[in-house]
Parts: sequence; structure tokens; C-alpha cells
Amino acid sequence: MARRHLEIDIPALGAIDRGQGGLGRQLADALRSAITKGELKAGERLPSTRVLADSLSLSRGTVTGAYEQLIAEGCLDAKAGSSTCVASGLRESAIAVRGLPGKPASPMPSLPASASRYGAIADRLTQLPSVPFSVAVPEGEVAMDEHWRRLGNRVRASQAAAPSGYADPQGLLALREAIADYLRRARAVRCGPENIIITEGTQQGLYLSSKVLLAPGDVAWAEDPAYPGLISVLEDRGARVHRVPVDTQGLDLASAIAACPDAKAAFVTPSHQYPMGMPLSMPRRLALLEWARRHGSWIVEDDYDSELRYAGQPFPAMQGLDSDRVVYLGTFSKVLAPSLRLGYAVVPERLTKAFAGARALMGRGSPSAEQHVIAAYMKEGYFETHIRRIRGIYAERRQVLMDTLRSELPELRIQPADQGMHIVAWLPEGLNDVAITSAAANTGIALRALSPMCSGNPQLSGLMLGFGGFSAGQLQDAVKRLHRVLNEFTHRTRR
Repeated sequence: MARRHLEIDIPALGAIDRGQGGLGRQLADALRSAITKGELKAGERLPSTRVLADSLSLSRGTVTGAYEQLIAEGCLDAKAGSSTCVASGLRESAIAVRGLPGKPASPMPSLPASASRYGAIADRLTQLPSVPFSVAVPEGEVAMDEHWRRLGNRVRASQAAAPSGYADPQGLLALREAIADYLRRARAVRCGPENIIITEGTQQGLYLSSKVLLAPGDVAWAEDPAYPGLISVLEDRGARVHRVPVDTQGLDLASAIAACPDAKAAFVTPSHQYPMGMPLSMPRRLALLEWARRHGSWIVEDDYDSELRYAGQPFPAMQGLDSDRVVYLGTFSKVLAPSLRLGYAVVPERLTKAFAGARALMGRGSPSAEQHVIAAYMKEGYFETHIRRIRGIYAERRQVLMDTLRSELPELRIQPADQGMHIVAWLPEGLNDVAITSAAANTGIALRALSPMCSGNPQLSGLMLGFGGFSAGQLQDAVKRLHRVLNEFTHRTRR
């Protein structure tokens, strides 16, 4: 005899809510759940659509639709002239996947080593929130101006920026032309648009460089301390990283050559060492280039914020001294906005095809609309005007921060530097920069500890303080919060 009260026999059907709509979907979900839970067994006959519709007070068409959905999914079987049944073999298939009958299910598989490694990289590179002392946060007065918004509206409305097919992996030609023209004048870089690869920022430029220039097991020089994103890239590529200490003249080339002369590539920040701030002296630049020529090696020049120098003109790029040995990396993140995810690599002619191929593997180009907007912004002269404007604003904010630190926290020693969007402040002996950074986060300020960026100098203890996106009042208040945090740690140390 047919079961006219199937909803009582199958608890899953009790979840159907007639007031929510989508009754056919709800019924299919409930029957599917009953099958997977074992409330309906393989081969068991279901009531006819008429009987089930009457039992659940649903239309027959609703029940028919649910049955048809489950038949299509392979959960039910229906043959002409016979009842609809739960499909046979469902349980057997599950057992075959899990193992032999009666054998307990296997535990969750352990994470592959790469998952742990990339998880650690995510922790290392996660952007700090946009609160005082965050690094590289161009907001407020230094955000893009009305010209940017006007050009953006105009360009996006044009046919040129309309969505289309895959673009040139090197990037939009108009943007590469604008970048080449700007770099020749502002950075003494020797290049044409054919030498430029548009990237999604410096991080991707570093990855492309390591992918093209290094094989697993190759030795690469990296500064000590260094940008964590670079170290993560080199480790991911399987390179053997030789950390080279820096001093007041930048990379200590003599120690690098003495300890590890046969590196395949040197990754450097010659205009503004990250994070310390000193430039690489001209004698060392020339010596580094000579080393690269003698050993058939490459130099990757990360020029991440060269435009933001506050005393005199920006230093010329190393690439202009030898365009055949240097891969030059630049970005729009610091002077426009990180969210644009646009940067560029200037590469020697014999490497352009390799870089374009590697870029295509990582993604078939950056969004074209933003490339069109930046190209127009540069070609119409607004980009350099914007840089001059924000350089003045940043200089004022930097001075406010330094004056306030000297007044409120004279025990901190400020690292000499005249460029960029952050300063480095050295902590008194005995204070742990990592612990202070963690405690400061609870007060609403975002510091970066220096010691995790070091390899051979565990005794270094300092803080990176970003000032770019914050008003004078915000910076002064943030210094007071930092003062309270440091007082608490100083008292603990004395006890």
C-alpha cells in the first residue's frame, strides 16, 4: 500500500517551508538529503507524484519537477510503466570511494608542504589596515585629482577602452609609450616601449624576474634587511638566497663578492634601500655593474618610490648606466594607488620575449581600461604635476612626524633618509619590535617591525612608520599612542 504520510516517515521532508516559495527546489533538496542520510535506501520505491503531492499539499507539477531534477542528477531511476525508485549503486559507489565495507573513513589528508609555505607568505605580506603608520597608503589630499576622474570617465566611455579580446601580454602600447617617455626624462632610463612589460605591480615584477632569470638552485643576492615579498619570491622559486648586509652606502658589495661571487642575479633597491632608506653610492653602483658584466649575471633594480625624494632631485636609475644587464621595476602604487595593481618592468631587448611569455602564463594582461586612463593621464601632463603636488604634501607630513617623534620620543633614533613614504625609528636596547608592533595594533596604529626583515642581524630592533596617507593631526595623535605603548614596555623591562 502506498505511504500517504511520507513526510512522517522521512524527517527531511519536514524542512519544506510553504511560506518561502521555491517549493519544487525545496522538495528536491529534501529528497536528496533523505537519500544521502539513508532515510531512503537504494532501490526503494517512491510514491507516485499524485500521492506525494496530495500528502504534502503540493501541486502535482511541483512534485513532477522535483522528481525530474533528481532523475537527471542520477539520484532516482524511473522506467516507463513502473514506479520511481532511489537509484541503485549510490551507496556502493560511496563505499568504493571510502574503502572496504566496515573500514573506518580515512582521516582528512594532510596539507601539502606548499600550502603551509603559501599560508606563511600570506601572513607575511598581508597589507596592514589603513590606520596611522600604515605604509604606502595614498589617501585624502594625496589621492588622485579631478583630472584623473574626468579622464577616467572620458576614456571609459570611449570605444578604445571598451572590453575586447585578449590584449598584448606586454601591455597597452599607448601606456608603454607614455612610460618610456616619462622614464627617459625623469629617471634617465634607456628604453623604448618595446622594452616594457606592464605588470600588476612590483611584486609581480619580482616574480617575473626570478622566473626568467633564475633556475631552482641558482644563487641570488638579496639585501639584509630586505622587502619580505622579495624573499618569499626567491624562496618559492627554489633559489639559494645569499643575504648581503647594508651600511650607510647601501649594499656591502665587497662582502657579497668575498662570500658568494657567482650569484646569477642581484636584487637591489639602489635609490631608496627598503626598508632602511639609504641610497646605493655611485662607486658601489659602478662596482655592482662591473661584477654583473664579469660574471654574466643580472641586476634587478626595484625602484619602488624614487619619485618621492625631498632633498634635491631623485637619483638616476642604475639601468641608465647599463641597459643590457639591468631589469628595472617600477610601480604606480606609491604615487597613484595600490589598488590600481599596475606597474612595469623595463627589460633588456634579448629578454623581452621571455618576460612577455612569463607574463602571459601568470595572466593574459592587466585590465585595459585602467591602462588607457593612466596613459592619457601621463600624456596630458597630469601625472608629473600630481607627483610634484604630492611630493610637497608628503614632505610636510614627514617633517611633522619627525618633529613630533623628537619632541615626544627623544629616546628613538631616526634613521637618516630623505625619500619615500616611511621612516625607520630604532628602539632603545632591550625592547622587542615584534612585541611592540603587536601591542600597538590594539591601540589603532599599524607599525612594521624591522627585525623580521633581517637575516644576519637579529639584534636589530626598529619600527617602520608610514606617514603618506595621514594628516598632521593623525600623525601627532599616533605618536602619543606609540609613546604610551613604549612606556608600558619600558616599565616592564625595568621590573
